[in-house]
Amino acid sequence: MITQTEENYIKAIYHLGQQGMETVSTNAIADSLNTKASSVTDMLKKLAEKNYADYIKYQGVILTKKGKKIAVGIIRKHRLWEVFLVEKLNFTWDEVHEVAEDLEHIQSEKLTDELDAFLEHPTHDPHGDPIPDKNGNFKQIEKILLSKALVGSKYQCVGVKDTSSTFLKYLDANEIALGTELKVLHKEPFDQSIKIKLNGLDTTVSQNVAKNIFLKTL
Repeated sequence: MITQTEENYIKAIYHLGQQGMETVSTNAIADSLNTKASSVTDMLKKLAEKNYADYIKYQGVILTKKGKKIAVGIIRKHRLWEVFLVEKLNFTWDEVHEVAEDLEHIQSEKLTDELDAFLEHPTHDPHGDPIPDKNGNFKQIEKILLSKALVGSKYQCVGVKDTSSTFLKYLDANEIALGTELKVLHKEPFDQSIKIKLNGLDTTVSQNVAKNIFLKTL
């Protein structure tokens, strides 16, 4: 039986690996989970013993095929629950992450499959992240960050990189949501802030905001 703590470590390793780390370091995991490196080392040894991960001392860890399957399953449950909370229980997109963090550990595969069917098999969560299907496949879309967008081009918001409550509330206050269309008007050389036309109005967003909004070209 896998524990909730083990699942959290497996998910953290998976996400860090998706960020380009071929082998995930102990320190990176410790930073991600806000824990001590020594505690991480102890857990990585346990994960290796259960064949969830391959751990090499002083080098880092990678998930095994078994570990990756578990990670994708956790992500699938998490994102399905986020959709359910927003669409059926009237949560806002800045409220769902912490609740889904608890719900993702429910072990019933039947519940997950029935939830998926009840929601009519959504492909993306409320933040624009792809939801794996029953076989672990993701439906990816071509996207770029607003910080990399071309001046004069039109785009649609399809996701966010930062899913913190404070950032999502900022987007809500500025009427930026999934599906919002915008046009890039100007990039300021001094501070890399970006002027955009949004909902018929010109507005300027900081580089910090721009590097956390995903767009697709229209």
